[in-house]
Amino acid sequence: MSKKIKIGSVCIGGGERPAVQSMTTVKTSDVEKSVAQILRLEEAGCQIVRVAVLDEEDARAISAVKQSIHIPLVADIHFSARLAVAAVESGADKLRVNPGNIGGERELSLVADCVKAHGVPVRVGANTGSIEPRFLKQYGRSAKALVLSALENVRILERHGVRDIVISVKASNVPLTVRAYEMLAGETDYPLHLGVTEAGTEHMGIIKSSIGIGSLLLKGIGDTIRVSLTSDPVKEVYAARGILRACGLDEDYAEVVSCPTCGRCQYDCMGLAERVNERVKNVKKKLKIAVMGCVVNGPGEAREADLGIAGGKEYCVIFRGEETERVPADRAEEVFFSRLEELIK
Repeated sequence: MSKKIKIGSVCIGGGERPAVQSMTTVKTSDVEKSVAQILRLEEAGCQIVRVAVLDEEDARAISAVKQSIHIPLVADIHFSARLAVAAVESGADKLRVNPGNIGGERELSLVADCVKAHGVPVRVGANTGSIEPRFLKQYGRSAKALVLSALENVRILERHGVRDIVISVKASNVPLTVRAYEMLAGETDYPLHLGVTEAGTEHMGIIKSSIGIGSLLLKGIGDTIRVSLTSDPVKEVYAARGILRACGLDEDYAEVVSCPTCGRCQYDCMGLAERVNERVKNVKKKLKIAVMGCVVNGPGEAREADLGIAGGKEYCVIFRGEETERVPADRAEEVFFSRLEELIK
């Protein structure tokens, strides 16, 4: 089991359920836009948010942003120890740094002293674009090179007394990412931040992230996750929640099961399933809702559902384990949503 580390009000590692992360896509110094985006992420279920710190304005803005949000904020820093220190002093709950590009020992010692004084953890992130040259030369772009690069940078921080560390080893190649995390999990007890980097746009990015992150979570590897998409970051959060739920790591939600439909379906099952899913996507209550295509096998296949519907040409069946009522097809959706609201409340 990994060690437990506290990021603001959120703990990761030590057996805690993996926390969902995302990252803003606006300039951090634009406080109004940053806050608006983070509040949307919070509503979607984001538990930790990361912001880019490119300059002093971004670093100073962290304190203002934090006044209006409710989740821990991570400052993403590259190439500047000075900005790392400024971000922490402005209230960042965690740093994401690459010791290899932050400067020499003097610069790194300044960062180390600052995070220790403020009790702020650090994530060391290695990816296939930032493998240490000597490991790249010896092992190429491999899982071993990724892991050795990450651990090399961890040792640098440890030499300066930093012990609250999170590690990530990401690649855009899913099998390589999985091998690297499996190897890393056997080498350290620091919490691991899971993700597939540069996963792509929404469709393929979710597929790659689900396979990579999900396969690791099913093996008990991973303490916090970020689905990286070239898309609205809110979609990252919903995808991450979906991965946790599919892996059985989140039960406080309304699951919607629906059949793929076939030629027997004679009502708008697909549309209804989408509308039901949209209604319950933020419901934090353990429920199972079934939207089935026909009455031939719908109630039988979804008998364990808390509420279900199966359609026909002239009528639809609403069921809770067994049929509870039959309603005309033209009123079925109205009645079903009424029963759903009763169940949610």
